[in-house]
Amino acid sequence: MFVTAGEGYYQAEGEPAQRLKAGDVVNIPAGVKHWHGAADDSWFLHLVAASDPGKTENEWFEPVNDEQYDYLFCKYL
Repeated sequence: MFVTAGEGYYQAEGEPAQRLKAGDVVNIPAGVKHWHGAADDSWFLHLVAASDPGKTENEWFEPVNDEQYDYLFCKYL
């Protein structure tokens, strides 16, 4: 994932959230449960590339609700 503008967060399951800004790159291995999205005080624009576009598959999990999102700011940031 390549962040092109704004600021946001990425978090792999079981790891602390990382704040991201334009120019940051995150390598997300296949099968890693994660979320990413805009920071509470910004918008977030990013590009994602797959190494084998013929084998891409996304599994969408539960959305991150406001309580979970707010918790990240208290615990990790």
